[in-house]
Amino acid sequence: MAGTADLSERGTADTASAPEDDGALAARTRGLRKTYGRTTAVADVDLDVPRGAVLGVLGPNGSGKTTTIRMLLGLTQPTSGSAELLGHAMPEHAGRALPRVGALVEGPGFHPFLSGRENLLRCAAVEPELAGAARRGAVEEALERVGLTGAARRGYRGYSLGMKQRLGLAAALLTPRDLVVLDEPTNGLDPAGTREIRRIIADLHAAGTTVLLSSHLLAEVEATCTHVAVLQRGSLLTQGELTSLLESGGTSLSVSVSDNSAGMAALRDNGITTRQEGENLRVELTDVEAPDVIATLVRAGVGVHEARRGRAGLEDIFARLTEEES
Repeated sequence: MAGTADLSERGTADTASAPEDDGALAARTRGLRKTYGRTTAVADVDLDVPRGAVLGVLGPNGSGKTTTIRMLLGLTQPTSGSAELLGHAMPEHAGRALPRVGALVEGPGFHPFLSGRENLLRCAAVEPELAGAARRGAVEEALERVGLTGAARRGYRGYSLGMKQRLGLAAALLTPRDLVVLDEPTNGLDPAGTREIRRIIADLHAAGTTVLLSSHLLAEVEATCTHVAVLQRGSLLTQGELTSLLESGGTSLSVSVSDNSAGMAALRDNGITTRQEGENLRVELTDVEAPDVIATLVRAGVGVHEARRGRAGLEDIFARLTEEES
């Protein structure tokens, strides 16, 4: 879908009044639910998107990420529950909220026989805040921002998947936004393109823009986001600051020893749970201190080459949360 163009067109249609938002949340849902016949795609989700945050909605394919985003943007009618965007009820007051929102949802959709620049000019034409000569300037700035200036004259049908993603992102950034919503923004991008997306998100965050992005790539969320929400089978498992979530996973000790079998036996004989991880032993520091682990190994005659304290990664925490819900 041409996410930004569709949103802007809807934004010009609604003139209903709604109170301005002065709260701490850029978006929120309460009891949000979507069913298709007997299938529940989203189950009573209460999602909070703090202003100024970069919130990653994390979950495997089919977890309800895109459906939740579509309901939040007023693109899909919920079965029950409510959604608010920038303080305005959705979809009732979409016209007041959506001009301040840029979105790339379910991949970009543009006219295949037009060039990248021509497609963006059409998107700019329905932006309420762009008029006349300002449109072309905004288009050129957006093309440069996503690295497509050199390909702006090429037909869209000749774009690679990564270039199409870049053009969709450019459409979402035609004007300054209070909130930018990105659904799988690194889909189809090579490593260099992924780094560019990270940089753009970092720039938006530094400027005070709230960013809501969905992804099934744990490493991307951990590298990009300040907050995280985890969805599985349509249910919200957890949400909050990324640092707090990582700290809740506890710390561990990775130990390189002379003999892994002897080291594991020595630790287990002393009631210390351990497992082999690659070439090292890993001990979760929940009921034991790091010096006690080292001392136990030394007393058993196991040589200790290196010991490094680590924090649980998002992958570990995600695996724990989803296993608990299985």
